Amino acid sequence: MWLRCTRRCGGELFKALAAEVIVDSAGRYQDHEITLAGYACLNCGAPALDLSAVPAELELEAAEDLAPVAVDVLCPICETGVSILPGDECPNCGAALIS
Repeated sequence: MWLRCTRRCGGELFKALAAEVIVDSAGRYQDHEITLAGYACLNCGAPALDLSAVPAELELEAAEDLAPVAVDVLCPICETGVSILPGDECPNCGAALIS
């Protein structure tokens, strides 16, 4: 984890906004669990970001950009409007469709 303040105030302490803390019967800390990734800078109160997650998010976005997208075309043979992926055939008549 590599937390940084979005206002770049230089704060080094952050508060987890959605965390469960487990204590014993005397109220002493035993364990914790972060339930949602969300942090606030304790210096200025601005949201904080986990910069260690950036490479994984960039990879996910790149994979989404490479995913084929369906297009709406009119089949020249059966004259039916169909939604296909590039390189697919017409689902009604089997004609090769170029998109």
